[in-house]
Amino acid sequence: MSEFASPRAVFLRLIDGVTARRPEGLPRLYSEDAVVVHPFAAPASRLEGREALREHFARLGTLPVEMQARNVVVHQTADPEVIVAEFEYAGRNTETGRAFVVPNIFVLRVRNGRIVESRDYADPRAFEGAMA
Repeated sequence: MSEFASPRAVFLRLIDGVTARRPEGLPRLYSEDAVVVHPFAAPASRLEGREALREHFARLGTLPVEMQARNVVVHQTADPEVIVAEFEYAGRNTETGRAFVVPNIFVLRVRNGRIVESRDYADPRAFEGAMA
């Protein structure tokens, strides 16, 4: 990854890695001291540092899902480090066959080609329903 990858390019690598279920490369998209907050999780979740993100993404490989990102819209902001990305994870549970759609909004701050801060807004009930 280029040290100076744009926020949009880094975000697209992130959702590509998640949907392709390649968790091993995802922590490298983040700075060593990155902070990721999931405000809608119950309780709210805060991941600090690349190692915490490595543990978080490792769980991706255990989920019984196939999914893709769709309806991706990336909004530039007045701050060149910050983007707002709207998208949906659409997929199915490979154990039950149940289809799901989870809308998401990520607010990312990318500095020198690495995510330093992210607020990931998703409906945790939609993910829970997909896993049931």
